Amino acid sequence: VSDLRPSALPGSFDVSHSMFDLRSPPHRFMKRYDSFSSVPSSTSSRKDSQGSNRSLDTITLSGDERDFGRLNVKLCYVSSVEQIWITVLHCKDLSWPSSCGENPRIYVKGILTLPKPVQFKSSAKEGCNDIEFMETFVFAIKLQSLQAVRLVFKIHMQTPRKKTIGECSLALRELSSEESSHWLDISPPSK
Repeated sequence: VSDLRPSALPGSFDVSHSMFDLRSPPHRFMKRYDSFSSVPSSTSSRKDSQGSNRSLDTITLSGDERDFGRLNVKLCYVSSVEQIWITVLHCKDLSWPSSCGENPRIYVKGILTLPKPVQFKSSAKEGCNDIEFMETFVFAIKLQSLQAVRLVFKIHMQTPRKKTIGECSLALRELSSEESSHWLDISPPSK
């Protein structure tokens, strides 16, 4: 226990500049400590309403908290011929409304948001946990034009009728001749 009163004795413990100093305003030396768990979240569990343990990875979220899946794309800019190469690789853990059926036909539509937008779309695949597209699209566009725009991806369902089920995007500020891979989180479609 420390005496918080000022002391004139040499070598005595003075906490006047400590966060524990009760004489200074409370906000001045306040420090915030975030709590953390030593157990990785992937192995944590909790009791559900029935009292059984479930991994946190399997908890189903509702509304905007729900995981809509991820899209894997690769980008490359070939400056010698002023071309952007966009490869749509995989769509993982995609979720769609149950009204769309068990395995709807899914495709990806891409849009380069230039003043005159450039659009492209993949072929339609059967909806599943890991949809493999492996399709490359090449466009001749100057690098300066691309660095100010975004590349938007819309995930569409083709059957039973066309519907946007998610979207994601990325900025093209750092395009280079070095091929870069990106995993994009899919969000619900914007209104």
